[in-house]
Amino acid sequence: MARTTSPLGESTKPQRGIKWLKQREQRTGFLYILPAFIIIFLFGLFPIVYSFYMSMFNWRVRRGSFVGLGHYFDIFGDLTGFLMFLAGIGLFVLAYNVWNKAFRSVKAGGFPARLLASVILIAGGFVLTSGWGRMIAAGNSNFLNSLIITLYYALGTVPLEIILGMVLAYILFQNIKGKEIFRMIYFLPYITPTVSTAVVFQIIFSSRETSIANMVVGFFGMDPLKWRFEPNPVSELLGLNLQGFLAGPSLALVTIILFGIWTYVGYNAVIFLAGLGNIPQEVYEAAEIDGANRFHMFRYITMPLLSPVTFYLSLVAFIGTFKAFNHIYVLRVPSAQDSVITASIRIFDSFYKANMYGVATSQAIVLFLVILGLTLVQNKIMGERVFYG
Repeated sequence: MARTTSPLGESTKPQRGIKWLKQREQRTGFLYILPAFIIIFLFGLFPIVYSFYMSMFNWRVRRGSFVGLGHYFDIFGDLTGFLMFLAGIGLFVLAYNVWNKAFRSVKAGGFPARLLASVILIAGGFVLTSGWGRMIAAGNSNFLNSLIITLYYALGTVPLEIILGMVLAYILFQNIKGKEIFRMIYFLPYITPTVSTAVVFQIIFSSRETSIANMVVGFFGMDPLKWRFEPNPVSELLGLNLQGFLAGPSLALVTIILFGIWTYVGYNAVIFLAGLGNIPQEVYEAAEIDGANRFHMFRYITMPLLSPVTFYLSLVAFIGTFKAFNHIYVLRVPSAQDSVITASIRIFDSFYKANMYGVATSQAIVLFLVILGLTLVQNKIMGERVFYG
């Protein structure tokens, strides 16, 4: 039988064999990832898609009338305000790009570029706050304010737990006696059930004069505080007359922030310890020979080489704080009012207490988009500063 050849006189049979082997490898690869894809689709992608579908209806126990994007319009209220808010974010992005990229290679253009970036930043802040004010006035102010409370919680928790975790890891990495015991002690809050530890915090931060927290502040000559029951901002308690976002979190929210820091400092320390173990000891020895002290080694060696770990922990921590629920639900009290109602708590109340499933799912989708946007921004800003060696 004559062998089939290509126009160039070469046999096509080996080529067909190679193509068939590649197809079989692809099918085998797809079969390997199929179980993981099914799990991710059923428990990850499908709930998101179905939540968006539910948000298009007046869903109360059973599916009601179709409202399209009506729930989203109810959340943001004023379309012009929403567009102004987005424009403010766009101006922030533009200011960041101008500050970092424009005229970077031209020395004489550095100052004008920074001046222009500052003007754009101020304009972006004005446009953003104006749009936000219009949204608060016309939209779902309860949910929009819960996003502010969530932002307070994230900004109060993440930086401190990252800094304290790094410092603790650096201390525990040294040759000190009983460091294994200290590592276990600091990690215990993370693995202890959240509800039980939150109940302990309820006792510690009770409003009674005999509570542990009030005994501590009383030692410094301060009057007993309400702690979890105080809805007023901390700035007001300090005698500062600040309004709006600058007023800051309430004392009740600060108490919850302390719980979040206490819970995750040990976890961050353990992850930082793993990162410290990957830093070559020769780098420290060379720096010590050059006359560097411990502070210089920590500032110029440890922190840069730990930047990938810091970036990971910051990213995960911000996502976690925006989704935090259990301990906030346990520690909140009615007298704290809305000062401790984060977005996740507000969504739960809309879903479980009010039985407004369509409204709750639309709020969940908005929270999902907020988390996604903040993650992209954080990845852009911090990702460029990570040192991978």
